[in-house]
Order: sequence, then C-alpha cells, then structure tokens
Amino acid sequence: MTFPRLQRRILLYMAVVVIALWVLVPLVLIALAAFTPRLELYRWPKTIIPSAFSSATMSFFLRSYGTVSSLRNSVLVALLTLGMTLVVGAPAGYAVARYVFRGREAFRLGILMTRMFPTSLLAIPLIVTFIRWELYDTLIGVAFMHTAMALPFAVLITSGIFSGVPKELEEAAMTLGCSRLGAFVRVALPLALPGLAAAAMFTFVISWNEVFAAAILTVHNRTLPAQVLTSLEVAPLDFRFAGGFFMIIPAVIFMALARRYLFQMWGGAIAER
Repeated sequence: MTFPRLQRRILLYMAVVVIALWVLVPLVLIALAAFTPRLELYRWPKTIIPSAFSSATMSFFLRSYGTVSSLRNSVLVALLTLGMTLVVGAPAGYAVARYVFRGREAFRLGILMTRMFPTSLLAIPLIVTFIRWELYDTLIGVAFMHTAMALPFAVLITSGIFSGVPKELEEAAMTLGCSRLGAFVRVALPLALPGLAAAAMFTFVISWNEVFAAAILTVHNRTLPAQVLTSLEVAPLDFRFAGGFFMIIPAVIFMALARRYLFQMWGGAIAER
C-alpha cells in the first residue's frame, strides 16, 4: 500500500469515527440519563455513569396519560406513510429513471424544491383544508401529510436505484414473454429491493420524528412526538430524558431490521468497483 493511499485510508477511518461518535454519544447520554435515579440526576457535580440504574422514571413515563395511545398512533401513521410513499414513489422513481421526456431534469429539481417550502407557512391553509375534507384529527390525514413530505426523497432515491438496474435485463424478460409490468415486478423490483429498503427506512424516520404537522392537524389523536412535545414542555428533566429515549428506540429497531438490505446495497456498490 502506497503512502498517499494509507493517508487517505487513515483520514477515512478518522472521519468514520468522528461521525459515529457524533451520532452515538448523544444517544448514550440520553439512555444513561433516562435510567439514572432522579435524585442522582439532579445532584451536582454529575457523573457520566450513574452509581445505580433505575427504571422508575421510564415506568412512570409509560404509565402517563396518552403515551401508549400516541405510540400506537405513531406506529400506524408511520406504516401508512411507508405504504403510500412506496406505492407512489417507487413507480414514480422508475418512470424518472427509465423514460426520457421533456423537462425531466426540471421535474427532478421541482420535486426537491417542494421540500424547501417551509411547512409552517402552510399551517392555516392545511388546517382549513383538512377540516373541509373531514381529515382533521385523523390518522389517515397525518399519514397523507407525512407522505407528501417523504415523497420527494423517495422518488429521488428510487430513481437513482432503478438507474443502476440494467435495462437489458428487463428487455430480456420481455423477449421471454413478460409484459412491461411483469418485467418491472419480477426483474427490476427485486434488484432494487435494497434501495427500496433505504427509502423505506428514510420514510419511516421522517414520519416518526415529524412534530409540526402532527401537532397542528390533531387534537385527540396525537402521535408520540406531538404528545411528547405538548406534555414535556412543563415536565421535569428526568421525565424529558425518558421521553427522548423512548422516542429513539423504535427508530433504532427499524433501522436494525433494515440494515441487512443496506449492507447488500453498499456491498454491491463496493463489489462493482
């Protein structure tokens, strides 16, 4: 291995370590604080590692009003958002990747520009529209909103994935009797599965962490982030750490389940090099 190549590899490893610490350190600190006894949490000077662990704060948070129902609402909204985003976004990404039409690049840019528009400016029109459509304070209404927010990224991610699937494989399938739809379902879709998993993970995280739309479009059927935002504003510090840790866990579990497909995608990309 040459010296410049060794330098690049060392810099790459250092960057990976820094990014990993930037992500993991806050998670670890929140987890430690969530299971630290209340009196020790308020003690000064504090220690990073508590002398004892306690689940009292977490148990109290789970038994508090609205936590379980808002957790159920968050899971349902995230799954609805996931399904609608993939059903609409995957064919749209395939069309952008496969078909050449006038204004395709402008269409891609337009998709991304929709995310630049601040959602807060749409608060009142959204509320009025959802009330008229009888979608206000419903889970399907929040899922529609989250789908609109996740679709631009899903279309861009899936279009990039489908661009990497050789078009000749679909043409070969069609010469063997497959229809256009059959070639898409039987050839292109399985090969794009790792990328779809990445898009699904991204969509799930967007929906799970979204607060503003869920807070303004619901009153009784709040999702977990909206419930935590409204209830923890006046809550003590230990209760906030418990709520933060509880919000992190489902997203981490979902990422752990989807990582196998991500490794397949990255492994394939490395192998191609």
